[in-house]
Amino acid sequence: INNNSNSSNNTESSKKDDFRRYLERTNVIDSLTKVLVGLYEEPERPTNAIDYVRKYMGAPANIDVDSIKKENQDLRTQVERLSKKSRRLKT
Repeated sequence: INNNSNSSNNTESSKKDDFRRYLERTNVIDSLTKVLVGLYEEPERPTNAIDYVRKYMGAPANIDVDSIKKENQDLRTQVERLSKKSRRLKT
């Protein structure tokens, strides 16, 4: 039983290490560190830290992510429907 538990822990540890290396390789850790240092060094704390992080990372202000995700899904559905229709019309 203990051997099985160690194998499971090794797998989890390996996944975490792989993810950490991925974050390092893609400069996510550096970017997050910079934004957090910038937030720390602000003379006055912003009332909305998330908006500060988004602005620092270059995201447009006042976007509704859920709305964009729904629109994206609707458009994917529409593309699939039109692709099927196009294939039908070609035959």
